[in-house]
Amino acid sequence: MSLAVFDIGGTTVKHGVWMNQRISQVSAFQTPETFEELLEKMKQTINAYNKPFEGIAISAPGAVDQEQRKILGISAVDYIHQRPIFDELEKYFALPVSIENDANCAGVAEVELGVGKDAQNIAFVVLGTGVGGALFIRRELYKGSHLFGGEVGLLKSQHTQTFSQNGTLVKAANFYSDQTNTKVEGKELYELNQNGDSLAAELLNDMYQTIASNLYNIQVMLDPELIVLGGGISKRPELAEELSKRLLEQLEAEGVGEIMPTIKCCKFHNDANLIGAALNFQKRT
Repeated sequence: MSLAVFDIGGTTVKHGVWMNQRISQVSAFQTPETFEELLEKMKQTINAYNKPFEGIAISAPGAVDQEQRKILGISAVDYIHQRPIFDELEKYFALPVSIENDANCAGVAEVELGVGKDAQNIAFVVLGTGVGGALFIRRELYKGSHLFGGEVGLLKSQHTQTFSQNGTLVKAANFYSDQTNTKVEGKELYELNQNGDSLAAELLNDMYQTIASNLYNIQVMLDPELIVLGGGISKRPELAEELSKRLLEQLEAEGVGEIMPTIKCCKFHNDANLIGAALNFQKRT
């Protein structure tokens, strides 16, 4: 199967070619200002690939309602919401189109072909600027009654803020920048910590503890055997080990250490949304 695949984001639209169960020719263009411009850029991209595509697979923000064939909710790309977008795309391109939420697509990629391919019940947690996620029960994507299954970024525990507001490396770096009147990125925060900076160490510790506390809530509520971590920070080799240690401590403190899941970082990283979008198309056609 040959597909044109797109991942619509607030800043860029990534795209690639899906053929022989792999993604290739990955590139991106800046996210257009209007829906009409998006259609034109997608058309230009497809024409430039110069291939006989059988369909178009899309990863997008928002709550994708397959029955209504609309994207509900809100995102930074407001013009894709609350319109008959499936029908509009299929009419414009004269090709079948599939659309799924971006975090769900990334989760599908990891469950079908990545680190979750041998697990049954999986929680996928994306640690980016905010936090997203996807849940899989007996390897099937669980979307919930209101299409909000897996929206773990909205979790609240002991904090008044959500997981997305206080549990990411981006936010930890922002806290450091605010308190020191400097501009620090996440990677630099780790470098400062390695050089003995006490504030960087404190903020990274708080970040790890916040993530572990939210993973604790996910674990005792859903009891997955595997938690997969995505997002830019998932490339750090120490992440899974650090969170495993902290989560186990919290579970053992409540006498339920035996329900400790395996924690792994994702396999596909930046290509996960594209791969998952293609796999979603194959499942739905």
